[in-house]
Amino acid sequence: MLNKLRDWARVALAALAIGGALAGCASSTHVVATDKPGTYTVAASATGGRMAWARAHGEALNEARDYCERLGMQSSVKEESVSGVAMLTTHASSLNFECHPKF
Repeated sequence: MLNKLRDWARVALAALAIGGALAGCASSTHVVATDKPGTYTVAASATGGRMAWARAHGEALNEARDYCERLGMQSSVKEESVSGVAMLTTHASSLNFECHPKF
C-alpha cells in the first residue's frame, strides 16, 4: 500500500512539473510611439499550453496600462492582432492603444 501511494505521488508530481513547464511565461516589448500622434504599440508573446494566447494578451494589456498610468492616464485599446494557435508554438498579441485622462 505504501509503495502504491509513493508511486501515485511521483506520478502527480511529474504531472505538475510537466504542466508547469508547458505553462511557460509571457514577455513583452517596450512601448513604442506609432506614426499617429498619441497612439502607441506594444507586443507580447507566450509559449506552451492552450492558454498561451491569453497570457500574451494579458501581458500586452498590462504593459499598455502601466505605461499610461505612469503618465497619470488610462489606456484605451484601439486595435489588437494575435497570432499562434497551435498548443506548443509561440502565441503573440500586438496592441495599438492610446492614453486618455482619468475621469
